[in-house]
Amino acid sequence: MLAPDPKTVRRLLTRYATLRIAQAERYSPAAARELEDVSRTLCVMTGTSGVRDAVARADDLLARARPAAGRSTDPDGESGLPLAV
Repeated sequence: MLAPDPKTVRRLLTRYATLRIAQAERYSPAAARELEDVSRTLCVMTGTSGVRDAVARADDLLARARPAAGRSTDPDGESGLPLAV
């Protein structure tokens, strides 16, 4: 299986976390649909059938893609830290 681009995975994880927080604060049907779409995309990208497994596998992928020193050299300023679910 091809490994997805770490930047794309990081953006999806960030969007997933943002939508989860938004839904916890105030339910929105539109945000619920977007959360479902992002969750499905994460599952497809990571080859998993559940969002918890997808997030865990995405975190693992990002950990393996991180520079050896543990610091990001990403010019976008991404820290490379895993996101909590």
